[in-house]
Amino acid sequence: MATDKGRRPIGWLLLGLGAVALVALLVMYRISSAPLPEGLLQVNGRIEGDTTTVAAKYPGKVREILAKEGDLVEVGQVLTQMEDEEIQAKLRQADAGIASLEARRDAANETLAVAKKELPLGIAAAQAQVNHMQATVEKAQAAEGQFSRDLERVKVLAEAGTVNKQRLEQAQLQYTVMTKDIRSAQAGLMGSQKQLERANLGKEQIAAKETELKALDSELDRVRAMREEAAIALGNLTVKAPTKGIVTARLVEAGEVGAAGRPMYELVNLDRLYLKVYVPGDEIGKIRRGLKAQVYVDSYPDRPFPAMVDYIASRAEFTPKEVQTPDERVKQVYAVKLYFAENPDYLLTPGMPADAVIRWDENVEWAPPKW
Repeated sequence: MATDKGRRPIGWLLLGLGAVALVALLVMYRISSAPLPEGLLQVNGRIEGDTTTVAAKYPGKVREILAKEGDLVEVGQVLTQMEDEEIQAKLRQADAGIASLEARRDAANETLAVAKKELPLGIAAAQAQVNHMQATVEKAQAAEGQFSRDLERVKVLAEAGTVNKQRLEQAQLQYTVMTKDIRSAQAGLMGSQKQLERANLGKEQIAAKETELKALDSELDRVRAMREEAAIALGNLTVKAPTKGIVTARLVEAGEVGAAGRPMYELVNLDRLYLKVYVPGDEIGKIRRGLKAQVYVDSYPDRPFPAMVDYIASRAEFTPKEVQTPDERVKQVYAVKLYFAENPDYLLTPGMPADAVIRWDENVEWAPPKW
């Protein structure tokens, strides 16, 4: 009997402790299940990001894959290298053409420079010769005129018997020689005039050389443009990341031959992530762009990540299956995107489930989400 009496206080004690524990659990349940204060709206969803599709600009064969799914890549990081032997050959061909055209252009420039220097000298020399021959013709003509008058006087004197016949014959011979000199001087004048004309043709030759030089410059520009196009094509055969982000999909394998514009990778910018949530139709009127939010993920339950409402769908839809609260699945909801202010140390990644609290009344204190 003493033993039974000793056990009763222990039983009552255990019963009392159980009652206290039950009350505590009820209190905790009520606290945890209590709705958020008016002015806060709790939602949930998955973290997503703006997706960038990286595609090949030119067709070709994939030589090397340098990134895989899950890799964090930087802007400009090489993702894939395409075969480039054909473009390399075009570059070498263009370089050879440029070198040849530059040599021809340099030679044409030198020839043109010499011609421009020689032209005025040639014209001046030809003009001087023309002047000299003109003076020679004029002098011979003057002498011939004077001697012609002297010859007439000798003829008169010879007829009168004042001078002998031999003197007359000598005068006539000298006159004949003098007329021949005039014709020779006139021929020399014509020759020097033609030489001056040929010298003046140097202007046309210089113009022709300048036209040839312009044609060479145009051809050189064309080949240089071809080389630049080939260089751009060569650069595009090295597929690089256009933005910093994580590789969410790799759509190509080494050795494959693809067409131009074929998607090769999908990247998500980790600096531009958002939580896509669904707000019930009867609550959407409280939401507007610019509202602040706090997002919680399972990995860091005590660390809220600041975000902001930056997108609200214009049309309602039926609640997607991934929404966790069963009573919401029968309602129509609006998709809302909460963009994160930052992603410190890239703790947030696409695909993470998360809960969020949107504050539509600035006077209400923040509170963590509750289920």
